[in-house]
Amino acid sequence: MAGNDWINSYLEAILDAGGAAGDLSAAAGAGGGDGAGPGAGEKRDKSSLMLRERGRFSPARYFVEEVISGFDETDLYKTWVRTAAMRSPQERNTRLENMSWRIWNLARKKKQIEGEEASRLSKQHLEREKARRYAAADMSEDLSEGEKVENINESSIHDESTRRRMPRIGSTDAIEAWASQHKDKKLYIVLISIHGLIRGDNMELGRDSDTGGQVKYVVELARALGSTPGVYRVDLLTRQISAPDVDWSYGEPTEMLSPRNSENFGHEMGESSGAYIVRIPFGPRDKYIPKEHLWPHIQEFVDGALVHIMQMSKVLGEQVGSGQPVWPVVIHGHYADAGDSAALLSGALNVPMVFTGHSLGRDKLEQLLKQGRQTRDEINATYKIMRRIEAEELCLDASEIIITSTRQEIEQQWGLYDGFDITMARKLRARIKRGVSCYGRCMPRMIAIPPGMEFGHIVPHDVDLDGEEGNEDGSGSPDPPIWADIMRFFSNPRKPMILALARPDPKKNITTLVKAFGEHRELRNLANLTLIMGNRDVIDEMSSTNSAVLTSVLKLIDKYDLYGQVAYPKHHKQSEVPDIYRLAARTKGVFINCAFIEPFGLTLIEAAAYGLPMVATQNGGPVDIHRVLDNGILVDPHNQNDIAEALYKLVSDKQLWAQCRQNGLKNIHQFSWPEHCKNYLSRVGTLKPRHPRWQRSDDATEVSEADSPGDSLRDVHDISLNLKLSLDSEKSGTKENNDGNSSTARRKLEDAVQQFSRSVSASRKDGSGENAEATPGSNKWPSLRRRKHIVVVAVDSVQDADLVQIIKNIFEASSKERLSGAVGFVLSTSRAISEIHSLLTSGGIETTDFDAFICNSGSDLCYPCSSSEDMLSLAELPFMIDLDYHSQIEYRWGGEGLRKTLIRWAAEKNSESEQVVVEDEECSSTYCISISFKVKNNEAVPPVKELRKTMRIQALRCHVLYNHDGSKLNLIPVLASRSQALRYLYVRWGVELSNMTVVVGESGDTDYDGLLGGVHKTIVLKGSFNASPNQVHAARSYSLQDVVSFDKPGFASVEGYGPDKLKSALQQFGVLKD
Repeated sequence: MAGNDWINSYLEAILDAGGAAGDLSAAAGAGGGDGAGPGAGEKRDKSSLMLRERGRFSPARYFVEEVISGFDETDLYKTWVRTAAMRSPQERNTRLENMSWRIWNLARKKKQIEGEEASRLSKQHLEREKARRYAAADMSEDLSEGEKVENINESSIHDESTRRRMPRIGSTDAIEAWASQHKDKKLYIVLISIHGLIRGDNMELGRDSDTGGQVKYVVELARALGSTPGVYRVDLLTRQISAPDVDWSYGEPTEMLSPRNSENFGHEMGESSGAYIVRIPFGPRDKYIPKEHLWPHIQEFVDGALVHIMQMSKVLGEQVGSGQPVWPVVIHGHYADAGDSAALLSGALNVPMVFTGHSLGRDKLEQLLKQGRQTRDEINATYKIMRRIEAEELCLDASEIIITSTRQEIEQQWGLYDGFDITMARKLRARIKRGVSCYGRCMPRMIAIPPGMEFGHIVPHDVDLDGEEGNEDGSGSPDPPIWADIMRFFSNPRKPMILALARPDPKKNITTLVKAFGEHRELRNLANLTLIMGNRDVIDEMSSTNSAVLTSVLKLIDKYDLYGQVAYPKHHKQSEVPDIYRLAARTKGVFINCAFIEPFGLTLIEAAAYGLPMVATQNGGPVDIHRVLDNGILVDPHNQNDIAEALYKLVSDKQLWAQCRQNGLKNIHQFSWPEHCKNYLSRVGTLKPRHPRWQRSDDATEVSEADSPGDSLRDVHDISLNLKLSLDSEKSGTKENNDGNSSTARRKLEDAVQQFSRSVSASRKDGSGENAEATPGSNKWPSLRRRKHIVVVAVDSVQDADLVQIIKNIFEASSKERLSGAVGFVLSTSRAISEIHSLLTSGGIETTDFDAFICNSGSDLCYPCSSSEDMLSLAELPFMIDLDYHSQIEYRWGGEGLRKTLIRWAAEKNSESEQVVVEDEECSSTYCISISFKVKNNEAVPPVKELRKTMRIQALRCHVLYNHDGSKLNLIPVLASRSQALRYLYVRWGVELSNMTVVVGESGDTDYDGLLGGVHKTIVLKGSFNASPNQVHAARSYSLQDVVSFDKPGFASVEGYGPDKLKSALQQFGVLKD
């Protein structure tokens, strides 16, 4: 394990001190009576607790068995450095003994953590099996006997069968033929990667853990897609950084990515065509912060990105869309933070989502727990791992395609998640092919597409296996400067070079490579070793883990006396990496990647393109690369001897080296960017197009202040908005005659459309002018588009009487702007529309005082309508529901399949003596896309995260939300939420998000955190009138601080809810004039 080399010196010091006593079991058993330590079965030596007073203690055996297998001892290493410097033998020995007990305590802690984790995994396994049995039972009802077998003879979800696999592009002619078929398309693609330092040229790879292979991948993917026939524009959205400690280029709003091959780009040239890096400002403006600290600012990024995409869609519509917006064909998130953002943008725009994880949180959590250094809580505090995992689960919920680099990622890493199961995925795919219902269940499509590389500028030089090598191009041009920086380290620079290119991270296993090289005498005599370990200035200024690895490497070089045989330059530019590969190939060298686990291994492909054979880890992506290239040897990264022997075999056997080189060069085209983009677009092309459906020639978002009321009323002809909700329809019908209710609902909708359209026409004939909008009986919901500011009342933590008074006080505080029409109001709540009507009526508030109502936790969006002549019956409620919003959020809604699962779940919770949860049929109306339950005993229901897990295990995609006091449970579509409804108002009506002010309490429903983030202003009402949240909210997977930035601009707190205090807060944000 990387970093353990100090153990050897430690052991030598103990043995040299002559103070060994007691055997292994004695040392292990000396930790106290609260648990057995390692080797507890043997007899304890009770004569003394001091190691130097025992005679049979075997430090070598103890450390090999109990330490080397498990710990990152960076802190212990620093202690050892100080201890070894002690001049007094007695003091040095005492400190060594103390370190021994510290290590033993770590070993005991590790075993405790392993036990707790094993218990948790066992419980999780039982839960998954139970939930999947239910899902299998539901889906087996209408299958034939041959379809009910567990092992369906179906290709894996992550890979098509051989006969259906997309053929690879194997020649230039094939690429050109494919390009000619797609050149007439004008696709707009959005990629998102928000952490790290991203720019098109001279990337600072290795500067920190956030600026690594992913940065290069997304930039090259954007560049390659932008040059692909059929793609008009690609936007890579990232964070704008204007910090003093980073280059000014990261603060530029836009950067064009010039194509590598301009010859293939000319046919798509247009005013806004090509690939661009678009930097969205969010988070601290003057700080470059690590990805773990970006989570509280995600919603702000989403709002900024949404504005950019809306604007760009209109621009592209003018250029290539015949005046109609050109919506992104796909939004592709990279890593968990960008995936979370892509899911929200996908829902706001009704655009398909694709996700690439790069590395996954659950896999990292499993690895860290196995090491036993930290508890789950400690890991979460450091890496915000639970927030990351929840984001990845959301990506499974929202994505249509998940792209991986290797099959290993699908089989071993995604299988750890609640929302993905390979067996379930195969069954669902089989049912879809047979046209059999999946009962609302769905899985994203898993596809392995290796990353690409640009090979056009690479010209591998010929190698004379028998003679000496001259300048590769024979032109006498000077050698690249980086060559001199490397060669100065070597006493014999003509020997073959073993090249490793990785940052000094423990998981990259560099120390094992140095030990393998240092202890293999024949290899040392035959080759040199070059370590390109990022860029550094002062070791002490590096992160603790990186500095520890680098220090260990330097000590090993000194230990094995490798001076003149190992190069470790301090600096290199990204543009010099090709020259480094060329130098290694020129010396007939070998490239090595011996990381413990390598998700893919892009450097292996780069090295192969320059003619370098490889030695690579057998864990992860290199297995797939080796299967295609067949240009080297796979090794066990934990086996030092295997690494040394593989390297020696390649550098000593010229024929084997030449064969591996030739195989790599012959097959490398299979990893080209054209190949990658062709496969990528072929998969994306199979997705069902989705985009905002209301857009017509009279674009609803293009409205100026001078538009007449007739322009607003023109939008009323959208049939999706012309529906009146009735109490009869909410209460009518049972689930058994759902089809009949659907027909009745359709007839009511058609009648409502015809009658409402007649009223609109009549209002036009009457010549209603500007005053019509302010008339009490008019249909005023289009006025949302003319409001300068919107105040959203979303207070969940108060009693009904307090909520009514808060609304009245807000109206009073903004009376002047309210009368002028400058400020509008939206009520956002978990209540159903009928409950809202009752609340407002009892409080003496007119429904027409609001412009819109976000109800049922964001699954319904309604507008007021008080015109009595438009009523279909006296029982009707004066609201219109936005069916366009329904059509946008209904993606992956489970419908009756989800309802059936929930009814069974409720039946399990209920008993003959007590009803714990019962369905609220009144709130689950014909027109609502939600399922509601009344919670009779909130102590007997599971917390949100447990119920959400149950749904995901059964492949049911939905949001699970409790209201503030835990008395109501709403299950709504995965793309719906109250915060997403606000974004819909921007997309549909052009209501600027930055002009919204959301008023909330000190706590709220399950979706409370979503209302706090973003570019809108937030007012928090504090005081004793706020009730404490119910216990069902207490089991959040992550803290609120992990998702909300309470010190962001536009965030204010108010004590109480008096009109004067509310007015002052609204004036602070510019909503009201002073």
